[in-house]
Amino acid sequence: MIDVINLKKNYGKLEVLKDITTTINQGEKIAIIGPSGSGKSTFLRCLNCMEDPTGGAIIFEGVDIANINVDINIHRRHMGMVFQQFNLFNNKTVIDNIMLSPMHIESHDLRVKKLKNFFIKIRNTFTKNKKPIYEINTTRAKIKAEAKENAMRLLKRIGLEDKANVYPSTLSGGQKQRIAIVRALAMNPKVMLFDEPTSSLDPEMVGEVLDLIKQLVNEGMTMVIVTHEMGFAKEVATRVLFMDEGKILEEDVPEEIFTNPKNARTKEFLSKVL
Repeated sequence: MIDVINLKKNYGKLEVLKDITTTINQGEKIAIIGPSGSGKSTFLRCLNCMEDPTGGAIIFEGVDIANINVDINIHRRHMGMVFQQFNLFNNKTVIDNIMLSPMHIESHDLRVKKLKNFFIKIRNTFTKNKKPIYEINTTRAKIKAEAKENAMRLLKRIGLEDKANVYPSTLSGGQKQRIAIVRALAMNPKVMLFDEPTSSLDPEMVGEVLDLIKQLVNEGMTMVIVTHEMGFAKEVATRVLFMDEGKILEEDVPEEIFTNPKNARTKEFLSKVL
């Protein structure tokens, strides 16, 4: 699904990612572990080009999305992203937060089709070869209604349908992060990227967020998770990547990484966190 080839990321003279190559297959659950400052979050953000790579390629479903000539926004539609700090819009209600991206995408596509049809009709008046216009079977009102229905379905799934019309500032950290996750799910993504989704939560709230992620695991969602929760990584990951100093030093199934690590730096790190 995603092929990362010789990925590099520099900030000026500082090398943050150093020639990373790996593959993320459909259905895999990849946990990325390592010390702070090892490049984990930068690597994750490069996967959907929230950070522009300095070099290398990121092939997502056959397209190098790191290529400057590619419209990255089209491909980001298929990548859900969940951040450490929730990144909810505090001036919008919970349901509006969830509806925002799907409505924007569908409304944009509707505008594009209408604009294309306008020019096709003009072209057809001056040529003998009539080009068919794009079929339009929706309206802005229908787009909004469908987005709202889907948002309520997702809120019901996590037991927060009663919070639909409140603002994020009234929610607990665990509730905010679960809302952030279903907001990403509202886009119907093919892969989910989690950047330390529990690091900003109180310990008692961590479990409810991890339980939701486990549900997605059981449903077969492809996901990449940067995490400090070693027990969680061991339980849900199909493969674990250990990063340090901008490189993947070791990658293997969880059983091997956590019980029989090969790299000396991996051994040292795990001896301190387990």
